[in-house]
Amino acid sequence: MIQLTTQGIKVSVESNYENAFYNKQQKQYAFSYRITIENNSPESIQLISRYWLIKDALNHTVVVEGKGVIGQQPIIDPGKAHTYESGCLLISPFGSMQGHYDMVTNSKNIKVGIPLFKLNAPFAMN
Repeated sequence: MIQLTTQGIKVSVESNYENAFYNKQQKQYAFSYRITIENNSPESIQLISRYWLIKDALNHTVVVEGKGVIGQQPIIDPGKAHTYESGCLLISPFGSMQGHYDMVTNSKNIKVGIPLFKLNAPFAMN
């Protein structure tokens, strides 16, 4: 598990290789990830948007931006956590993801870092 804490907000990530398949004669590799956001700050926070930088071993880069996560903009009270699962496709068996969440509290907007985590198909590892 990879973790990063920003201003009392801890983001923990676990990733898994799911499968490979062909889409329009191009092989794609499916990965899932599970993210837990823990609010260890004194204020409630709301996740407003996300930014992802996704890279694969063939030097392809994709930027994903949007409101919330999996269609939600959760409010996380102090001492509570929010967990969700999602996934991505790569055209190589190796890659990485990193990014940030834009969150808001009663007093300010904050950018919460998502740690760099690897996406690895086990059959391709040494």
